[in-house]
Amino acid sequence: MAIAKRNISKLTQNTLAMVLAGGRGSRLKGLTDWRAKPAVPFGGKFRIIDFPLSNCINSGIRRIAVATQYKSHSLQRHLHRGWGFLSGQFGEFLEVLPAQQRVNDDWYSGTADALYQNLDILREYGSEYVLILAGDHIYKMDYGTMIAAHVETGADVTVGCIPVPREEASALGVMAVDLDRRIVDFTEKPENPQPMPGNDEMSLASMGIYVFSTKYLREVLINDAKNPDSTHDFGHDLIPHAVANDNAFAFSFLNASTGGADYWRDVGTIDAYWEANINLSKVEPDLDLYDQDWPIWTYQEQTPPAKFVFNEEDRRGQATDTIMSGGCLLTGATVNKSVLFSHVRVHSYSQIDESVILPSVTIHRNCKLKRCVIDKDTIIPDGTVIGYDAEEDAKRFYVSEGGIVLVTAEMLGQNVHGI
Repeated sequence: MAIAKRNISKLTQNTLAMVLAGGRGSRLKGLTDWRAKPAVPFGGKFRIIDFPLSNCINSGIRRIAVATQYKSHSLQRHLHRGWGFLSGQFGEFLEVLPAQQRVNDDWYSGTADALYQNLDILREYGSEYVLILAGDHIYKMDYGTMIAAHVETGADVTVGCIPVPREEASALGVMAVDLDRRIVDFTEKPENPQPMPGNDEMSLASMGIYVFSTKYLREVLINDAKNPDSTHDFGHDLIPHAVANDNAFAFSFLNASTGGADYWRDVGTIDAYWEANINLSKVEPDLDLYDQDWPIWTYQEQTPPAKFVFNEEDRRGQATDTIMSGGCLLTGATVNKSVLFSHVRVHSYSQIDESVILPSVTIHRNCKLKRCVIDKDTIIPDGTVIGYDAEEDAKRFYVSEGGIVLVTAEMLGQNVHGI
């Protein structure tokens, strides 16, 4: 298989990646009651944060800091177990920067404040450029190309952008650019996003990816911290300030083959999370997890192979158009168009359709689940039916606008967290 061209250079080697991973992601409802959004499982075996981190490694950026805050234990454990292969003796590292009230008595009060409170550490890293990433998006991207464009334009800050449908853009930062890709307007989460020229159905949205020249970043963070009217957020404050006063440029995330927008997903709602996972079960999914030229790294425990047993007429262990992870057992059950994470057990006579089943879930006999997301460690009792009657489901579970049913252990009265 041909090795993909990568823009690994002195520029990427002289770049620090700062991953902002402190957010709860409240729109994911019960999935983030006990974990930060970047730690939410995705794609059968990964965590969401594995995608931006893998992009860093594949782009030749091997100096990475991860800022954490909200319920970060499972996230930090995952980083420790799966990302400890970077070697300090070669000048590479992944360091976790938890909120420590380092500058004052407050926790991180915004994305910009998370960096401001670590400016002394940022200085110690000594990088010429800082790549700022959200830890909660799914995509594959060579950051080296964006860093090179940042240097070529002489920008103070470069913002990664992608066309999105206007109805989705109100949850993102929306920008307008001139013919030279200079950003001339930027609004964070506008109620009525402005359309792209010539396309009223699309808006040019920020991906939450920024490249800063380190000296400039330090100056604007210090000035922002002094401003009592600031929310200390990149999208609300620093980027609009740069657009109005300094050199802010856009970098379009395009598919090299088609020239159109490449794959990028904000899986911040139950509907978006379910859709992105289920899409992976297609014969030709939008995101290729089998791309050996751009691997996604993660922590993997040692698990036995997935197993399918019983071959009777009404009791056959089988799965179609489905992702099955290690340690799964299908004993006389049928699964279709679904994603099953590790150690899922589905007992006889059960039927699972278009569902995302997180690790260590047990589904007992004679259950019927359709268009569900089942959280980790949940036990589904015998004869349970979910996803066929929205009104009944809403009495016990969370039903999204798109009709996806989220089920957690707590919703079934199972106290898996001991509190």
